[in-house]
Amino acid sequence: MTHSDTFKLAGREYTSRLLVGTGKYKDFEQTRAAIQASGSQIVTVAIRRTNIGQNAGEPNLLDFLPPSQFTILPNTAGCYTADDAVRTLRLARELLDGHDLVKLEVLGDPSNLFPNMPETLKAAKTLVDDGFKVMVYCADDPIQCRMLEDLGCVAIMPLASLIGSGMGILNPWNLRLIIDQASVPVLVDAGVGTASDAAVAMELGCDGVLMNTAIAGARDPILMASAMKKAVEAGREAHLAGRMPRKFYSADPSSPAEGLIQSR
Repeated sequence: MTHSDTFKLAGREYTSRLLVGTGKYKDFEQTRAAIQASGSQIVTVAIRRTNIGQNAGEPNLLDFLPPSQFTILPNTAGCYTADDAVRTLRLARELLDGHDLVKLEVLGDPSNLFPNMPETLKAAKTLVDDGFKVMVYCADDPIQCRMLEDLGCVAIMPLASLIGSGMGILNPWNLRLIIDQASVPVLVDAGVGTASDAAVAMELGCDGVLMNTAIAGARDPILMASAMKKAVEAGREAHLAGRMPRKFYSADPSSPAEGLIQSR
């Protein structure tokens, strides 16, 4: 990709369109190695599950992924109400010295981790009004995605499939509707299982992909992180290049038929 094809988010530019989570690795050393292999510049942190300074005396993730090198994206994983999510992100802002870029997710069911959209919308409004720059995990519903953008969210993050499922993109048509109507970045969040899933998301026109389990749950997380980096870049280049038209009822030879030597 050219250096001019940067990813713009909340007023900042990034060269990587791959965002990576920091959970489920065996330790912080492996976390850092995977993040480095991915090339990601934005890393998301579950405030309720990972120590970034709230637990004195315990290993601190920020010692391995310092904010001077990475954009830390606090998220509300594990929150099931708007009030809980808002409280969690206000704590994150205190811990990160006023950091205002956050990822909102309000879950509806612990068995499938599908978003609770009424609570998500409620939390988004409160956070935007409180000065946060909100990236929001949501259902792949074009109407509710537009509502979130209208509230002032800086990025819309529809699921590809259920969190941690690895099922890939189950509804590309909805994603295209969301992408085509949005004036803020659209990133696939949740459900990516392997590199081809990430490439498809980017080919559809997504601005980026966020993943965690697909890398951390791989047999070799560092190698998978490297594969995901290449997949996101390849998908983006394919999107910019523009695929050939699909031809369902006719073939088109790669080589022209004109000028062929005729047999007698």
